Amino acid sequence: MNMSLLQQLIIVLAAGVMFSSFAMLRQERLSTAIYTFALQGLFVAMVTALIAASDDLDHLYFSAILVFGLKVLLIPWMLHRQVRRLELDRHRESISHPVLVIMAALGLVVFSYWLVLPLVQSEMQFTRNIVAVSLAVVLIGLLMMVVRAQAVVQVLGFMSIENGLFLAAVSATSGLPLVVELGVAFDVLVAMVLFGVFFFQIRESIDSLNVDRLNRLTERTGDEL
Repeated sequence: MNMSLLQQLIIVLAAGVMFSSFAMLRQERLSTAIYTFALQGLFVAMVTALIAASDDLDHLYFSAILVFGLKVLLIPWMLHRQVRRLELDRHRESISHPVLVIMAALGLVVFSYWLVLPLVQSEMQFTRNIVAVSLAVVLIGLLMMVVRAQAVVQVLGFMSIENGLFLAAVSATSGLPLVVELGVAFDVLVAMVLFGVFFFQIRESIDSLNVDRLNRLTERTGDEL
């Protein structure tokens, strides 16, 4: 009731970030999951720009542009390029017990809101909602890395965790210093290059990007020893 229209719009977009995490968690096609990650990055960029407009923070406009260029354009393009080179464009990965996975994700959302209940003051209502959504995005990203077997989807889960942390930092602290944001962006780019090398090494070794096959290979090697 005490939030402005702009703050309510920010919360709606933040909810879009969270729902895109649900979509990535349930998505079976790799290419569609990458598009969903790009959509999540777009929501994060829009939230950052609206927070900049709401609090009159000019440096957050640069952060929004950085997020848009990195999470909406560059990283999805790199992932699509790697997926095409690995001939996984039409690959589908069905998760076991999808209903239980979604219920676990819903439980993480409830847990996130319960965890931020101490922020009950009316003047902190906006921050409480954004931080709760950010924490839920981080936890769902962790869940994605646990329940999905494809290495590419696990990378998307890792990047989704970074989106949640960035969203919390922007909403709770009015943005990180510019040097820190540039350093994080550089680290993310380096991580994407390393992930690309990692994908090709796994594909050449076991002819698949299914991490479960790596576990079975490790168990078989241990038995032989």
